[in-house]
Amino acid sequence: MNKIRLALCQINPTVGDLDGNVRKIIRFLEDAGSFRPDIVVFPELAITGYPPEDLLLRPGFIKDNIEALNLIRDKVDDCIVIVGFVDRKDAIYNAAAVIHERKVQDVYHKIYLPNYGVFDEVRYFKPGGRLPVYRFGDVSFGINICEDIWHSNGPATDLAGAGAGFIVNINASPYHAGKSDLRQKMLSERASANNVAIVYLNAVGGQDELVFDGHSLVLGCDGGLIACGRLFEEDMLLLDLDMPTVASAVSGKSGTKEIKIPGLPKGGDGVQLPRRSPFEGISMEGEVCGALVMGTRDYIRKNGFTGVCIGLSGGVDSALVAAIAVEAVGRENVTGIFMPSPYTSIESREDVSALAENLGIRVIEEPINMVFEAYLDTLRPAFGPSPPDITEENLQARIRGNILMAFSNKFGWLVLTTGNKSEMSVGYATLYGDMAGGFAVIKDVPKTLVYKICKWLNSKRTIIPERIMTKAPTAELRPNQKDTDSLPPYDMLDPIIKAYVEEDKDLDEIADAGFDPETVKRIIRLVDLSEYKRRQSPPGVKITPRAFGRDRRFPITNRYGR
Repeated sequence: MNKIRLALCQINPTVGDLDGNVRKIIRFLEDAGSFRPDIVVFPELAITGYPPEDLLLRPGFIKDNIEALNLIRDKVDDCIVIVGFVDRKDAIYNAAAVIHERKVQDVYHKIYLPNYGVFDEVRYFKPGGRLPVYRFGDVSFGINICEDIWHSNGPATDLAGAGAGFIVNINASPYHAGKSDLRQKMLSERASANNVAIVYLNAVGGQDELVFDGHSLVLGCDGGLIACGRLFEEDMLLLDLDMPTVASAVSGKSGTKEIKIPGLPKGGDGVQLPRRSPFEGISMEGEVCGALVMGTRDYIRKNGFTGVCIGLSGGVDSALVAAIAVEAVGRENVTGIFMPSPYTSIESREDVSALAENLGIRVIEEPINMVFEAYLDTLRPAFGPSPPDITEENLQARIRGNILMAFSNKFGWLVLTTGNKSEMSVGYATLYGDMAGGFAVIKDVPKTLVYKICKWLNSKRTIIPERIMTKAPTAELRPNQKDTDSLPPYDMLDPIIKAYVEEDKDLDEIADAGFDPETVKRIIRLVDLSEYKRRQSPPGVKITPRAFGRDRRFPITNRYGR
């Protein structure tokens, strides 16, 4: 058996920050050096960050990313470094550079370009068509990138057939709840089906709506888990991988090429490596909370903000957003703004105070009564004797949105909005009101999951006051208002939304699952009519398999099914 010493660098790059990403790659490379690794691996498009989107249309960006690769090349001596970048030949390619002895020995081009969900790679890249096998000593390995490994009888099968003892797969694979288990199952199947070890390295960090969860994996030829990286944290996973000796090269499919890279060091020599035990799963609520924290932290940090402000209402949604913000950037950087109206209850005031005390954050009170009355006085001549309706309710929300944005302008705070997926789906939100802000933390979190995450948070210590968890949800924009005045109960609404939005089921299919057809019809209509609102909402963390925004793209002007 041969031991291959691997250093898997699960880093958090920033899109477009070529200098910062190179500094981080070199720092990790230097840290790995003390362990004398044979191979050091970095994620997909580690130099540019992922996804670079239309930055890829700028020739200067491509040129600068190649120059950045050369800076890394000049730091590589006796190990192999695999790093993701954008290659330029006859077109541009999502690529992995293979660097050794201060030379780019070879470049692999991603073959399968995803063009679904949040992915637009066909818009930018040309697919590769070559599957080299890299051999040193008596061990051979192959490289592929992200989507390549998801295809059965694809590149993994070809590389194994060409004699690769293990496959390095570099990724920027976005998170959604349950994806970690899905990935591990797929990789296990791919490894065991091809009798090949798989080294799966994922990026970590937040990029606009997307979160990359890390959780890099190493699986043996039998599909068994050998080691894994941390969730939602930068990490360096170090291990010695036992590989069988390959006596001679095995010819693979047409297009497969063997490249020999001599002179590599061998691991061992008594160095004790910190082995990671197999990942012990946390609860779904804890996993989602981790994604929300990382997505929020990176959006704030990477966009140059330090402080945030949140409109606290005494409800569960704003309470959860405040708790996530404190975890993301620290209590000293979070300010709650409490804006009572004539319809705000004593209980809501008490609950905001209790929440702030539990979180240790400052709360500024800005009543909206006088501003609201001024609006009513101004509009009364035009409105005439018509009775109050949703217009007056939305005025209150818009006054609050203006106040939050004023604090943002004055102190440089990012406004975190508090609407959840259930509300955003059916338009139970006020455009330019509670939708006004810079980042929508729980935009993709259904209301029922909001409660579950809060319960999970409180299982550690009481953060969300109990009454916030148990009282009926209300916008408090008119006397005795409840969410159920306008919507079905959330435990009924959320499954309908999931079926229609995430699973593309039609009215009959959803009704056949046991839901009232008229209720389903009404919810579908609300979802469709609210597309124009969602198009104007801030970005938020994707945590479901299909989020609004870049993940679900429906025309605003659309008469199908109406």
